[in-house]
Amino acid sequence: MEVGNTPLIQLSDKLYGKYEALNPGGSIKDRPVKYILDHMDLEEGDTIIEATSGNTGISLAMMCAERGLNCVIVMPSDMSVERKKMMKFFGAELIEVDAGDFDGAIETKEMIAEEQGYVELNQFNNPLNIECHRETTAEEILGSFELCDQDISAFILGTGTGGTLMGIEQGAKNWKQDSKIIAVEPAESPVMSGGEKGLHGIQGIGDGSKFLVDLDKVDEIITISTEEAKERSLRLAKEHGLFVGISAGANVLASERWIEQNNPDGVVVTILCDRGERYFSILGE
Repeated sequence: MEVGNTPLIQLSDKLYGKYEALNPGGSIKDRPVKYILDHMDLEEGDTIIEATSGNTGISLAMMCAERGLNCVIVMPSDMSVERKKMMKFFGAELIEVDAGDFDGAIETKEMIAEEQGYVELNQFNNPLNIECHRETTAEEILGSFELCDQDISAFILGTGTGGTLMGIEQGAKNWKQDSKIIAVEPAESPVMSGGEKGLHGIQGIGDGSKFLVDLDKVDEIITISTEEAKERSLRLAKEHGLFVGISAGANVLASERWIEQNNPDGVVVTILCDRGERYFSILGE
């Protein structure tokens, strides 16, 4: 299954979005899932288990079906019904924990893996997650901008595991790009900003912990509320023809605000993380 080489879409004079919705599973999570599975010693019939807020689960269920593996997904119950149905359609077993209890999902996953002898993908602590984004996502972005001779003033994106942000940070350093690394998190759960974990609706980011994020390598953190992210996501569909998810709305809005405040000489790059169809039940009209 081919993953990556997704287009960079220009959203304004100074803002570009990496359109990860065109991956086979519809999200950026296809990248680390494939990369980690490719580095694992697995046999047909093995069972992989992972805790996820959704997109990793969809990618994992899809690729397990492709490879003849069994898939068990543990996730909080407040994730969108569309995500749950997609995982089940790919044949995954779905185990739900309390709404917003991502720590509980991880603990349940680890307990079941130990009891049943299942293999853990371990996206939240796996260095291959960062390596994947350094070697694929960052390389694609930085290679594109080298061709058009534009400087990247900042990378601005939300963090779930933190793999994308840290992989891009390492890639920018390898390319000797002096770009700002800016994290986006939900205003209702500003953990990286020093606040308390809380319930929010920007699925895929702000899962309650920093996980792989090294805050010493993050220049700034921007918070966006769930309602703001939803509204910007809907406007991306109506104004740009890009039907993307809520986290993409948060990324774009945070980027626009940063550009307005800083008026950078170069451009800003963000991530359009996934397709919007998996949010019909929560986006509204």
